[in-house]
Amino acid sequence: MSAPRMNRVVADFTADATRNKTIRLKDLRGQNVVLYFYPKDSTPGCTTEGRDFAQLHARFRRQKTVVLGVSRDSIASHEKFREKQGFPFDLISDPDEKVCKAFDVIHEKSLYGRKFMGVVRSTFLIDAEGKLRKEWRKVKVNGHAEEVLQAVKAL
Repeated sequence: MSAPRMNRVVADFTADATRNKTIRLKDLRGQNVVLYFYPKDSTPGCTTEGRDFAQLHARFRRQKTVVLGVSRDSIASHEKFREKQGFPFDLISDPDEKVCKAFDVIHEKSLYGRKFMGVVRSTFLIDAEGKLRKEWRKVKVNGHAEEVLQAVKAL
């Protein structure tokens, strides 16, 4: 499966999420979808990013937009993270990296000189027809959720 292309329908996927949900992208048609990929639950940047999306959640909903966080963490880890932070949206668990690879967000990273494969913080905006309308790669957390909201409003 190749990475989604701008203004093209994004390939369908099914994945497990918090609150015992199974998310199927195709089932979300009729609403915009924000998929934000992040490296790891309960880390400083990921917590800040999730809180920022949570703070704007009502405004995303008014724009008929579903927000979903995606990482390789387990459902159990996601449930704890979501509950502790009070996130009003669901988190998708992708331990086998199928969704991450479909969106081409797994890349070589380096930390303290050690190289490893990890999730590069990225966000994708999919419109109500299922088409990719905008993508952000190598996201810097500060101001990002607001920038995504403005992009949703511009659809």
